Amino acid sequence: MTATTGTDDGRDDRAELARLLPPATGFDLPPGRHEHHRERLMNQIDHDTAATSGRDRAPLRPRLLRPSFLTPVTALTLAGALVAGYSAQGGGDAPARTESGASASERAGNAQPVALVLGRISDAAAKSGEGPVGDDQFVYVRSQVQGGDLTSGKLVTGPPAEREIWYAQKPGPQKRLGYIRQDGETSPINAEFGDTDGTREGISRPTYRWLAALPTDPQRLLDHLTALTPKNESQEHAQAVFEQIGYLIRETVLPPETAAALYRAAALIPGVTEAPDAVDALGRHGVGIAREDGRFSTRSEWVFDPEDLAFLGSRTFLTEDTEIGTKGALFDAQAVLKRSVVDEGGVRPQD
Repeated sequence: MTATTGTDDGRDDRAELARLLPPATGFDLPPGRHEHHRERLMNQIDHDTAATSGRDRAPLRPRLLRPSFLTPVTALTLAGALVAGYSAQGGGDAPARTESGASASERAGNAQPVALVLGRISDAAAKSGEGPVGDDQFVYVRSQVQGGDLTSGKLVTGPPAEREIWYAQKPGPQKRLGYIRQDGETSPINAEFGDTDGTREGISRPTYRWLAALPTDPQRLLDHLTALTPKNESQEHAQAVFEQIGYLIRETVLPPETAAALYRAAALIPGVTEAPDAVDALGRHGVGIAREDGRFSTRSEWVFDPEDLAFLGSRTFLTEDTEIGTKGALFDAQAVLKRSVVDEGGVRPQD
């Protein structure tokens, strides 16, 4: 998500600078990550421009990206870590086994086909949920996150960090979409880049009301999300849809019927498999659901609690050596610590 602050002259300067940027070379990126790193560079340009002409214009706020990659960026931290991933505590551990030799995933899913495992996750999701969420309220999510930085042209994984996000639920175009707090600083989440009149609710701003209006028939829901998910030659479209569903289950409060339908829809995506004993950003082992993108050589995994099948987190990593990194290098991952509904942005829940 991106900011729309600044003067008309500033937008013209940025547009000209963006036009002069050279095209990406080497290893091509999927649309979300390619735009993410481009926006980081443009944010540095904004920062430097504001620093040299602070008397002539108001300082520009940090531009924020899609929720999977949300983090305030300054010129001093451009080469530092993005956020989202699994920590050194558990990310590299071998899958934990029980005394009987079965992994947590095998015990919960009993090595069943992925559709049956997702069916059980769907049934559990239908009985849970923090909603409903009112139009004047905020969805609050606190996560442990870690992620990869491609500024240097190579994938460099940054340190773990804690992130808090408050998502506004007001319908219609909004210029202030919520707030994010990380490293002790709270910043606004402004309308996406180009949305001069504000960003409407939708697949990139999934409010509770919008989510509740989605089809609950799994096939209809999958068809709907497939049509809404942008295509890009560098990524399998099925992978983009899988990751889009992962975004929807990661940092939202889902209506129970929608949550149940999303998991059953995911089971219909070709290539989705069970990932025995997956690990989240805190090193928590659980039931894994995964899909591998052969075109971009990445694998995305969702992790669920082996006891109650609640969503724990996710991670994405390289599946082979590439020009940007070695096999196993982490792109991003998260561990959800708390979800709640609050009445005021920037204010933590009481419990």
